Amino acid sequence: MMAGRTFGAKLAAGVSLTLTLTLLMTATSVLALRYVLVTKDEVVKTASSSLIESQTLNALMERRIGDYRAYLLSGTPEWLNTVNQDRTTFLQQVVRVRDTLDDSGALKLLDNVSAVEAKHAGVIEEVIAKREALTSLNDVSQLRVDGAKEAREAVQAAILVLVNRIKKIVNDKRAESSSRATWAIILIIGLSFILTAASAAVAWRLSRDLRREVGAAVGHIQSSSAQLEAAAAQQASGGRDQSSAMNEITTTISELLITSRQIADSAQRVSKVAEDTADAARSGDATIDQTRASITAIRTQVDQIVQHMLALGEKSQQIGVVVDLVSELAEQTNILAINATIEASGAGEWGRRFAVVAEEIRKLADRTAGSAKEIRTLIEDVRGAVNTTVMATEIGAKAVDTGSRQFDDATSSFRRIAQLVATTSDATREIELSTKQQSTAVEQVSSAASDTARASRETEASAVQTKQTAAHLSSLSGDLLDLVGTGRH
Repeated sequence: MMAGRTFGAKLAAGVSLTLTLTLLMTATSVLALRYVLVTKDEVVKTASSSLIESQTLNALMERRIGDYRAYLLSGTPEWLNTVNQDRTTFLQQVVRVRDTLDDSGALKLLDNVSAVEAKHAGVIEEVIAKREALTSLNDVSQLRVDGAKEAREAVQAAILVLVNRIKKIVNDKRAESSSRATWAIILIIGLSFILTAASAAVAWRLSRDLRREVGAAVGHIQSSSAQLEAAAAQQASGGRDQSSAMNEITTTISELLITSRQIADSAQRVSKVAEDTADAARSGDATIDQTRASITAIRTQVDQIVQHMLALGEKSQQIGVVVDLVSELAEQTNILAINATIEASGAGEWGRRFAVVAEEIRKLADRTAGSAKEIRTLIEDVRGAVNTTVMATEIGAKAVDTGSRQFDDATSSFRRIAQLVATTSDATREIELSTKQQSTAVEQVSSAASDTARASRETEASAVQTKQTAAHLSSLSGDLLDLVGTGRH
């Protein structure tokens, strides 16, 4: 009947059933107690009042006999009036007793009491008439009427029989009331047992459903937390690899920065040599040997510049490979973060914390990917600067070669040499400017690589925290299973 309902609906149904049974038992108990009280009131109101009223008849009869004897001794009208009043009171009491009786046998006995009382009254009236005729108190002993004692005893006996009959009725009604009270108690106890059994059945059913449903939910949570923990472990491993790669990138960029500064220094030296060469060319034949040496030095410096530019190009290619690796790691991290977010959203209320952590990991991955794109752009700038430098050095090398070939005609070609030297000087200044720009770009790349390395370390730390949180969630799931009594899986 409860299949397909939520646990809250089942709990509400169980509570409603228990409340209904409780109200039913309460209503039944109230009705039973009211029934017992009505029966008790009936005994007290009817039977007990009948017994009291009938016993009052006996007391009135005794008082009437006493007053009658007092009149016989005194002969005064006051006592006679009292005797007459006693009979009137007795008859009124008979009427009151009749009103309280509903038993036919008791009514017949009451009629018998009235009959024998009438006979007794007739005898008393005869005695009273004789007493009024006496003139002396000494003649009272002569007042004897046959049947007076028998009539008095008959009235007393009839009253006694009536009282005994009413006592029996009262006792019977008391026994009936006690029996009804006993059955009411048995009914209440039975309903209590039924309510207890129903409540125990409802509690057992709710407990069983709670263990089954919570056990299934916790099983899903444990499975999700295990997957999240595995993903976090993989992410932490990838973060460590990414951090190591970024350290290598930082080291390579530092070396590239040193090389760029060396190139700048070399360019400055080349510029100084070019100026010296121009001065030597303007000085004439006396400085030809020094000019040849200077040209040789320029050739050597140009070769060094070419070598450094080629090395710088190779370093740029290596940095590009590393940046591609960083981008790939960032994409993997982003995918893992999205998967973690999906798994956390499936975990419901328990997975909100992991959804926040996964979102932060995804943001870090996005930042890493953005930084990798910036590094790639900077590397392209470096490659462009290197190509420009190589072209400039090639032009300088060609100019030096041309100067070498025409060195034998130096006398006639000093102006041309001076122009070439001036061109070389301009080229070296361009090289110097390019190397300074390259140094600035490399410093920016180094800063971006440092940021990427820091982001990698943060990603690794977040992955470790996610793994710890997943392990804690798994432990909490086990504790919840122990709490509902299904045991750990």
